[in-house]
Formats: sequence, structure tokens, C-alpha cells
Amino acid sequence: MRPEPSEPLVRETNCKTILNKSKLGDYSLNCYGGCTHGCVYCYARYMERFHPHEEPWGAFVDVKVNAVETLERQLRSAKPGSVFVSSACDGWQPIERERELTRNCCRLLVEHGFRPNCLTKNTLILRDLDVLAGHDARVAVTITTLDPAAATLWEPHASRIEERFHVLREAHAAGLETGIMFGPVLPFLSDDQASIDAFFERAAEVKVDAIWVDALNARPEVWPSVKILLERHHPDLVERYQRVLYWDRVRTAYRRGLRERVLRAAERYHLESRVSVISA
Repeated sequence: MRPEPSEPLVRETNCKTILNKSKLGDYSLNCYGGCTHGCVYCYARYMERFHPHEEPWGAFVDVKVNAVETLERQLRSAKPGSVFVSSACDGWQPIERERELTRNCCRLLVEHGFRPNCLTKNTLILRDLDVLAGHDARVAVTITTLDPAAATLWEPHASRIEERFHVLREAHAAGLETGIMFGPVLPFLSDDQASIDAFFERAAEVKVDAIWVDALNARPEVWPSVKILLERHHPDLVERYQRVLYWDRVRTAYRRGLRERVLRAAERYHLESRVSVISA
């Protein structure tokens, strides 16, 4: 685990609902607002419009202290289905180690016949395999790049890449379905054929059941953060990223090429049937 951000602001809040309808499954569940992993490309930055903070993204987290009680209430009437854990934060970010809100919510979900679809960049989820094992659940990790140095720049406080592959191996050994979110694919940094082939080779090695590929998107609040990183470390890419993100013709051609490279790699490693979503 990389060093955690120094003394993030923690704000305790109450939620009226925790199990919410979602386009990413039947439901989504987020026990926290904000995330101290501090990923440069994080699309959840848009949540600051609804819960403003003076602190920069990655330096604060809102804790929904009544999440477990709220879920217990909702489960009395909710119809069982799949639950994306989590869609607007990482449910296993460092503060979860002491709060255990995501763990206890996952326990309730499986006890009531719901299917948690867990996505994280943190090895803390290994703690909760005892809750998930033996139930209909999936453990997935996000992999943006296989380059450790690049990952440190883009995901400064998330678990290391090799640690995330370890999560997949342990989840598979526990009999759980596994998956990888390959994304956002970083234009001109992790999107060439060799990089995509290497990713699919690793995915085949750990025997993942599902793979999603997501292109970098111009979601609100994302570009300013990405631009700062590029100006510091890849100034030659700033204009090229702007074209890919904001010029329709360039973006359409880029996405088409990325899709072709992904499908080529999937076929090479016999993973075509496991690439269930390609958002590229």
C-alpha cells in the first residue's frame, strides 16, 4: 500500500437511502463520499457539486455513518438484485479499515439474496472475502496501466498493481467470480497494441471471468486534473488529449481504433467471451 494522504478531512453525514437504483446494475451502494485514493482521472469528482468541499479531491471523505442501519431498513422491501459496490467512491479506501461500513453492508446484502459486484483498487477487500465467499458475488479490481511508475502518478494512494492481481488470485481461490476494469485507458500511454496485449495476457493468467474496457472520458471536473498531470509529466500530450476528449471526429476515430486493438488482444488470448462491456 502506498502512503496515505496526510490527515484527510473526515466529515460524518447521515443518508436517507444507501441502496439506490443504478444504470450500472440493479442498484449501487456507496458508504462514502469522496475517496482518499486521489486518482487523477476519477469521474466521481462531479459529486462535489452536490457535497462541496474546500479541500482538493483526495483530501477528504464523507462517512455515511448510518449506512448499515439505512440498508437494513431498505432491505425489508427491496427486491433482490445486483448491487454495484461502489459507483461513486472506493468502498475499500483506507478509512473503511476502521469503519467497516462496506463490509457490514456486503454482509447484509448476501444474507438477503443480493449479489454484490465489488470494484476496488485496494487490497483491503481481502479482509472481506470471508463475507463474500460461498455467495453469489463478484470481486473486481481496476487496472489503468501495468506500469508501476505511471500508476503512482495517476493513482497515488491506491494499492500497487501487483497487489491488485493478488486480490484476483485470492478471490478466485475462494471460489468467487472475478473481473477487471481496464480503464480508463490512458491515451498514448497505455493504449497501444503492445500494452493492451500485455494487459490481456495478465488477465488470462489470473483467469478473470469478466473484463470491461473504458476509454478516458471528458466527465465534469476530470480534465483540469488530468491537464495538470500532463503539463508536469507529459507536456507533449496536452494538446493530443484535448483533441481525443473534445474533438468529435478525432474522438470517434480514436475510440474505433481502441476498440479494434482491444478485440484483437481479446481474440489472441481467447478472452472474447469475457469482454462483456467495451466502453471505448
